[in-house]
Amino acid sequence: MIKENVKKILGKLPGQVELVVTAKGRKPEEILEAIEAGVKIIGENYIREAKRVYQVVGDKAIWHFIGIPKMEKHDLLRRKTLKMFDMIETVDSLDIAVGIDQKCREIGKVMPILIEINSGREPQKSGVLPEAAEILMRGISRLQNVKVMGLMTMGPRFGNPEDSRPYFVETRKIFEHIKNINFPNVEMKYLSMGMTNSYQIALQEGANMVRIGTKIFGEKNE
Repeated sequence: MIKENVKKILGKLPGQVELVVTAKGRKPEEILEAIEAGVKIIGENYIREAKRVYQVVGDKAIWHFIGIPKMEKHDLLRRKTLKMFDMIETVDSLDIAVGIDQKCREIGKVMPILIEINSGREPQKSGVLPEAAEILMRGISRLQNVKVMGLMTMGPRFGNPEDSRPYFVETRKIFEHIKNINFPNVEMKYLSMGMTNSYQIALQEGANMVRIGTKIFGEKNE
């Protein structure tokens, strides 16, 4: 079932779109089955869980951290953790970026990151507010061991996927605005938007990276 779901999704995604499979709560065997079906990027919300899975899966996949950095800060800012992840998608403060930069300098690594935008301006969610994104980008662009590769947003979760469209539109406008500024050490390559229930809307609004879990693994995930 997992292999069939992966192949179905990959067959429908445009060629330039990256699929990040969200693996929260999934067994290594399930993740390996997805990888065998063609998945290249695994997204993990929790670092300790990611480490357990990584022991089995290893470098068979590219690893993205898609959790909340300030909640996982203690574990995130460890050398072993930063060696494991290939991208951190959810940076939303200069403090987190500086911490990643310092630790990556120690291990001789430049960490690709995405800036998370709180497009719904929801106080209970992580992400920088849209109006503060440029200021944050300006600060992070001075760091040498992190490299901004684009933006990501969750958008509020609604029953009707269409309700997410305005938040994707706003994030795309920020993406295009920052891209035109040409900050140093910033390559606006990825616009990560959309999950299982909203990724089709996100694609229509310019996303070239989507995060899907439930549609692959079933209802337990997202």
